[in-house]
Amino acid sequence: MAERADDRLVRLLGLVAYLDGAGPVPVAELASRFGVSPAQIHADVDALWVSGTPGYWPDDLIDFDAQSIESGVVRLTESRGMTRPLRLGPSEAVALVAALRAMRELAAVADDAAQSELVESALEKLTDATGEAADAVDVRLAAGGDPQVVARLTAALRAGRRLRIRYVSGADTTSEREIDPVRLHTTGEHAYLASWCYRAGGPRTFRVDRILAAMVLEEPVAEHPDAGEVDLSGVSDAQAPLATLVLASGARWFAEEVPVETVTNLPGGDFEVTLHVTNPDWLRRILLEIPSQVRSVWPEQLAADVRAAAGDALAAYDTAGIPGPRQVETSPTDAVDGHST
Repeated sequence: MAERADDRLVRLLGLVAYLDGAGPVPVAELASRFGVSPAQIHADVDALWVSGTPGYWPDDLIDFDAQSIESGVVRLTESRGMTRPLRLGPSEAVALVAALRAMRELAAVADDAAQSELVESALEKLTDATGEAADAVDVRLAAGGDPQVVARLTAALRAGRRLRIRYVSGADTTSEREIDPVRLHTTGEHAYLASWCYRAGGPRTFRVDRILAAMVLEEPVAEHPDAGEVDLSGVSDAQAPLATLVLASGARWFAEEVPVETVTNLPGGDFEVTLHVTNPDWLRRILLEIPSQVRSVWPEQLAADVRAAAGDALAAYDTAGIPGPRQVETSPTDAVDGHST
């Protein structure tokens, strides 16, 4: 499974802090301590070697002893202040208090004594340092689904194991799938699981409260470079604008794979979905990929944006002298006119 950027960042910062206090350390020992290969340690050192503080001149960069590295030992010679105690402003401290209180409520933390103790210790110290401002923070996590299901999802993620799930889509269709879990993500009122779905043969995001059952399998997860992160660029909380789409039956996958708010079946096989959208570019791209399946788009401004994007794309074909995709049954500009066609 591809490493997440934030996981590597934590390790890079940890390497600097550890080497600053431990002195020269063999590459093999660092690899064992940080749970990666010796080759990854060399790659991390190479990345740190060109990192530093603003200015980024040679004297601003983190530095190592090159001769030591050639002999299989890492010796930090300049940390550029990366190990100094962090100073937080009031707003930053309050944000961390809120994040830690939310983390404390997660099943993955509550069920793990070591993690729970670590979070409680950090929260206690930060709350004491923040003072009265911390008392004004009230964190309540929305229900994330069946606690037993959530526990199995987190167990599979922790162990790197495949899952078999029973899932009900927004269109009220139940299916069984085998998936390689990638990441749990909470936003707005819902939690989502990014994964590689073997039934679909590609990356899929599942809303956790729609996972009816989950079983951790013996098979380890495989590497899926294309699985990526949780993609919720088109879906957000109730504060985001609401969009209503009427789609043809051939686009039923949209209701099954995108965490929509509502699905209404219409006569003739068409269906209507509503969803909150924070990134119109995301929805515009999806609609331009399925023009013949789009019956209507609301609000009108969104429909106008899609029409304009489709027109620009067709004009680009004309400018380049390339035959454009005009011979479709329903063109993008006709299919998203803001009302049924």
